[in-house]
Amino acid sequence: MTSDRDETSRAEHVVPPAGLLAPLRPYVKSLAIGVVLLVATNALGQTVPWLLRAAVDHLRAGRIREVLPYAAWMVGIAIVGAFVRTGSRVFVFDVGRFVEMDVRMALLRHVQRLGPAFFRRMPTGEIMSRAVNDLGQLRLLYGFGALNIVNSVIAYGSSLTMMFLISPKLTGFALVPYPFYIAITQLFSRWVFKHSRQAQDALGRVSDVAQQSIAGIRVVRSLSLEDAEQRRFGVANDDARDKNLRLALMRGVMFPVLGSIGGIGTLIVVWLGGRMVIDGELTLGQFVAFNAFQAMLVWPTLALGFVLSVVQRGRASYARVRELLDVAPDVVDRPGARDAPIEGALRVDGLSFSHRLADGTERKVLDDVSFEVPARTSVAIVGPVGSGKSTLGALLARILPTPDGSVFVDDVDVNDIRIRALRRTVVFAQQDPFLFSTTVARNIGFALDDTDSAEALARIAHAAREAQVADEIEGLPDGYDTVVGERGVQLSGGQKQRIALARALLVGPRVLVLDDPLSAVDARTESRILDALDRAAEGRTLVLVTNRVAAAKRADHVVVLDAGRVVARGTHAELVAQPGVYASIAARQAAETEIEAL
Repeated sequence: MTSDRDETSRAEHVVPPAGLLAPLRPYVKSLAIGVVLLVATNALGQTVPWLLRAAVDHLRAGRIREVLPYAAWMVGIAIVGAFVRTGSRVFVFDVGRFVEMDVRMALLRHVQRLGPAFFRRMPTGEIMSRAVNDLGQLRLLYGFGALNIVNSVIAYGSSLTMMFLISPKLTGFALVPYPFYIAITQLFSRWVFKHSRQAQDALGRVSDVAQQSIAGIRVVRSLSLEDAEQRRFGVANDDARDKNLRLALMRGVMFPVLGSIGGIGTLIVVWLGGRMVIDGELTLGQFVAFNAFQAMLVWPTLALGFVLSVVQRGRASYARVRELLDVAPDVVDRPGARDAPIEGALRVDGLSFSHRLADGTERKVLDDVSFEVPARTSVAIVGPVGSGKSTLGALLARILPTPDGSVFVDDVDVNDIRIRALRRTVVFAQQDPFLFSTTVARNIGFALDDTDSAEALARIAHAAREAQVADEIEGLPDGYDTVVGERGVQLSGGQKQRIALARALLVGPRVLVLDDPLSAVDARTESRILDALDRAAEGRTLVLVTNRVAAAKRADHVVVLDAGRVVARGTHAELVAQPGVYASIAARQAAETEIEAL
């Protein structure tokens, strides 16, 4: 099926509009074709009882030869109807799959734009549950659910019309149970929606617990907490089981109740219609046709309970997905933002920043921070733990929402530069050296379009040499093709740190912000990384966030933070010669080095 959706809409991030019917808008044409085919399917189906009516009346009158043409017509209509019916399902069911794909893509784009504050509130496992389990329910809603809703409306409208034409009296009696049917359906609808939402939330918690246990498997094993993690997973699993069983019980009760009410209508028709045939109010053919039309309502009536369950689970899932799509990103392009050329001069002017805590209060991290870094020079941001160093590094690249008028690149406010353009030239390498579960080469060349080309492999190898990790990569079982495992579990901390550094160097940014790249390396590796940083600083601006004086002394400038404020600035030689935070850090690390040597 050829979809009529606008492919160009994928180029830019657009959050789908709210509303349960909004995701169907790009597929109106496909749905219209599907509805036309459903109408044709029902029209062909309604023809058969009329043919059957005439055939029965001829048969009762002994005109057997006149029955054969009607039988031939019914066979032909059945064959044509099978093709039309298949076509209707192809068009409508495919809409459900396309909607699922579109919402999943929109969800991924949106989650990629959300800031650290969101991920502190929403666990990864919960996000994955909504991107997988809930979107599966949306596919059923917009495919199976939409088809059966439309088909039921058409079937009821056409069959009731034909039944009324045969006998208004019998039709009225056949509809006696339906007001009770509608009332009970609405009652079950509310119950199913409530329990569906609870079941989906419970599945999200199961996914979150499983994801945490697997991602932290090293910690679990090192502390021998396998049994405790199994119990934790068991509690979440039991809760999900109980809530899903409660939902299943609700659906199990709903189907026979609704089916019994529908069966009452059939009993009324058989009893009253039989008397009308005996009394001569109906011919036998009319009675058979009436029952055939009523039989066409059996499936929509019986399926209504299941369709109701699909719709309510879909509604609950859509509400959970909308909760993610409605979260406003912390960092967005302002109107008029441009792709400004960047040489690399940095200026921080009166920067203050506070983290919003879970209870709604704020904790100030940076307070009136100011300094300048000329283009193609280096600066080290030094300070004790909790002084705000990492936050400052993240604000330079707008990983966090940078306040207006506080950070400038080449005298242009970073908020006036488009985010994509800024982050291509100001690269922030975070302290946690995150690696993807793929090969070493693809981790280093993550920013490249094609990591398997000869040119890409050459750039990857060069970046590895710059990061002083090439020799160790070549010593791995499959060299650059070695799969590093989940979060680089197959590698040491120092290897992960340097592979992440190689990934940052490969991009070739004008400004490189490194957040504590020496946090997980030994003295020998530290020396090699420092040599790599010297080469990395050539031709670009380097901001080195570190608490290692050995790294800071190689920078052209040093800015010292304490409790979120700049307490000193200057060169390494100037700062180490005067009392203060920097001199204390230098003295302590010198003593630690002597102890290690002993």
